Amino acid sequence: MVAPDKMRAMPDPSDPDTNAALWKSEEVARIFAAQSEQREQQRRDQLTLLARLLPFGPDDAFTFLDLGAGTGAASRAILAEYPRANALLGEFSPQMTAEGTRAMAAFEGRYRYVEFDMLSPDWSLLGSQTLDAAVSALSIHHLPDERKRAMFGEVYAHLRPGGWYLNYDPIRAPEDRIEAIWERVNDRYDPEAPYKRTHRTELEQARYENHVRYMIPLQPQLEWLRSAGFKDIDVFWKRLDWVIYGGSK
Repeated sequence: MVAPDKMRAMPDPSDPDTNAALWKSEEVARIFAAQSEQREQQRRDQLTLLARLLPFGPDDAFTFLDLGAGTGAASRAILAEYPRANALLGEFSPQMTAEGTRAMAAFEGRYRYVEFDMLSPDWSLLGSQTLDAAVSALSIHHLPDERKRAMFGEVYAHLRPGGWYLNYDPIRAPEDRIEAIWERVNDRYDPEAPYKRTHRTELEQARYENHVRYMIPLQPQLEWLRSAGFKDIDVFWKRLDWVIYGGSK
């Protein structure tokens, strides 16, 4: 187990970035996939809201990009809501893509994985295609701030006029006192959380540090959407450190 004093310390963003190594690990991908059903049950309402916020009717045909798609939880929610929609799942980890391909079996023929590294400005995967929508779920917070901001601009550039971008992600509180309130209330929802925080394995600690390394408050992210050109920006849902926000082109 990890020593308690290490678990309380926040990782330094200047430390080596472990994101690629973790998500390209067979063990991490396998554990993540094994826990996916439970996570999706816990987040079903939020994923459904993410899908229903898109400006389409049940019979509309459209194509969307799922950024940092992982095993495809957001894509499955959207494809289930819109039977004529098609998904591009952008993912850089072959291990996560393999797990996602198994999880996406019910939507065969309506999706395809595309290799996409969110740390790179290379969008050649799209060619000249523009997107009707783009979504991200639990991926943007893994990016350094300069890439978060650049990503919003790149998404905007590849949306058709009227297209939407929505992000479901965790955030940091703007100050420590608020962070403490969030933790106290979250612990009421998950009474085992204090024990989990002080009894992480080395792998769980590495995933935690990777999870929070670049996490930032909400307000700068909304400003970066505005500076990218997005309109109709709103925080459509928020519960403590979890938010759904986005806007239109």
